[in-house]
Amino acid sequence: MEKIDIKKAQAIAKNKGLKPGKVKGTDGVQFTKGKNERLDVITWDEFEAILAKRGLAIYESGGWMKIMKA
Repeated sequence: MEKIDIKKAQAIAKNKGLKPGKVKGTDGVQFTKGKNERLDVITWDEFEAILAKRGLAIYESGGWMKIMKA
């Protein structure tokens, strides 16, 4: 897996119909199509801030993205 920046993640997410999401009641983040009741859709700025705060990064392989420790 290759670490990618937020701009590349945004492009991949847009292509797949994904949005940044936050797990309700936690500081957990993941990508969502916006239909999961456990997740709130958030802004990319908020998503990026949470990643930085928690020491996380976005990794990509074959069009799949995963959020892991940096």
